[in-house]
Amino acid sequence: MAFVLKTFGRLQLVDEEGNAVAFPEKGLLLLAYLFTTDQGSADRTTLARFLWGEADRDVAQSTLRKVISRIKARQIDLGVNILSSQGNVLTLDRGALSSDMLLAGEGEEVEPFSRLRQLVTLMNQPFLEPVHSHSRQFQHWLAERENYHNELLANTLRTASQLAQSRKDAELLRKAAVILFRTEPKDPETLQLLIKIFKAEGEVELLRSYFEQRRSATSKGSAARTGSDDGDAKFLRPPSASSTAKLEASLPLEPEDIRIAIPRLVLLPPRNQSARPQAGFLAASLVEDITIGFCVFNSLEVIAPYSAVQIGHQVETQKAFFERHCVNYILDTRISNMGDEVTLFAQLIFFDQNQIVWAERFSLDRMDLARDRRVVARQIALSVSSEIERHEALREDLNPVAYHRYLVGRRHLARLTLPNLRRVRKEMKAALSVSPDFAPALSSMARTYSKEWLLTARGDIDLLQLAETFAKQVTGMRSDFADGYRELGVAKLLQGAFDESAEAMEVAESLAPHYADVIADYADTLVHCSLPAMALRKIERAIELNPLGPDTYFWTAAGANYALGEFEASLDYIGQMADPHLADRLSAANWAMLGHQDKARIFVRRFREGNPDFDVDKWLSAVPSKEQWHKDLYREGLKKAGF
Repeated sequence: MAFVLKTFGRLQLVDEEGNAVAFPEKGLLLLAYLFTTDQGSADRTTLARFLWGEADRDVAQSTLRKVISRIKARQIDLGVNILSSQGNVLTLDRGALSSDMLLAGEGEEVEPFSRLRQLVTLMNQPFLEPVHSHSRQFQHWLAERENYHNELLANTLRTASQLAQSRKDAELLRKAAVILFRTEPKDPETLQLLIKIFKAEGEVELLRSYFEQRRSATSKGSAARTGSDDGDAKFLRPPSASSTAKLEASLPLEPEDIRIAIPRLVLLPPRNQSARPQAGFLAASLVEDITIGFCVFNSLEVIAPYSAVQIGHQVETQKAFFERHCVNYILDTRISNMGDEVTLFAQLIFFDQNQIVWAERFSLDRMDLARDRRVVARQIALSVSSEIERHEALREDLNPVAYHRYLVGRRHLARLTLPNLRRVRKEMKAALSVSPDFAPALSSMARTYSKEWLLTARGDIDLLQLAETFAKQVTGMRSDFADGYRELGVAKLLQGAFDESAEAMEVAESLAPHYADVIADYADTLVHCSLPAMALRKIERAIELNPLGPDTYFWTAAGANYALGEFEASLDYIGQMADPHLADRLSAANWAMLGHQDKARIFVRRFREGNPDFDVDKWLSAVPSKEQWHKDLYREGLKKAGF
């Protein structure tokens, strides 16, 4: 009987009728790896490192022997000899097993559209979907495979795009283009190719509407509760002539202007030139809230508020920052007096040409805040792209009193202390008293309870249950509100419900793909889920969106690197923290694992000065970590350091 190894979608072995055949998962992973090696062979040491990384060598070899034994027993049951061993070398019999693996040298003679059709079918599914391995060797191999797949798709797409003749051909090109954009959304060559393909058919709006889509985020939020997901079935639709014309006018599509296909916007904090300090606080919260509101759009990237505040105070380095981070639009704001009235002056600047494209003045009277938020957001949206008019800021039901109390309370979240949390809670309750369904206030309430749990460190489960209750109230009312899922994810994580936490964070990110704080919290969740490689990719994305971000970003990145055994990289991230003392425990563990006991003890002494009763085992028992190896690795570093 012939067997096929399926690697796209679910990693599995299937028979000639397409039925899944039971086979050890590690065995399937070994088969996939051997398909990519010379002669289909590798020695046992290499295979053990591939599966388990730099774990204890004797343990890894012993575990590998058990895996091989199970593979051989299963092969006897199936009456096939796929994997054989001779001495220290394992060899794959490619004559006994075929695969959907994309390998160099295969399929080169296939007609381009046939090849592209095959690639679209395969790459519309994730590669090695259910496989989780923390081995650096595996992660490196996986990255190489995915890079090869992307390069193969891009080259085939480029060739096929020159040969398209029918509507069916054009449809296939578009499907392939969407897959390529998913994998390489920021690559200039990819964007250039995408625009060429979509523009060739006179359907520029298709590309734009893909940028606008939030990857079926709302339906994905519903799927988290109902189990249904329509995927991308509704993506492709013919544009109207008028909308295409609007897009041609609003979106430069020449190759040299490709970098602004997805504009980047920074909203600088307001300069207060009035005599009222309170006006500065409210205006700053207003601008920050508008910034976060824009994070739901794939067609617009927004520099996170934290970085915006930092660069707002560094006038001499602003230009270099804007150039380095490819900022296209700047919203500059200042507060001043107009007689007895305090106003916010805002101007939108197109940085590439130093051109003011819009300017307006707004009253900071509290009854005007909600109205002015909508006006500011709408004007920015219309100036940046005619396709962003659907911004949530256009909602007409926002209660101005509730919004005012929300902004007042929100500024206390910047510095987490118990008194500040009580102040936040007081203002949010006041907001909810006049607008009981105001989702931002409800999610802020949830945040105060989870943060109180962390600050008090008493393990009070009632606080986490309150946080979860408020978060669920938000998601029940607003399935499109990212902060609700974010707070649900945090509450679930602190209760040790790792899978539910990761699921909620995934929905939050899909709803707000450029919301740096959401992505950072998702990364932190993945660290605690013992998925450090995924966590590192997430936190690097958050840092990209918020390059002057808070210390928690770099702390999360340091923790992910430690779990990957990248101790020097972990120390590098700690070194980027404004207050690296916060991570003294982790610094000590890193230096100890690198064999520098003298440096490790410096951090141990410094940490014990403020925490003389610290107990490693007691602390680790309270820290949520899904996998035991993760706790063991941290325990090893802390013990070696002298804790």
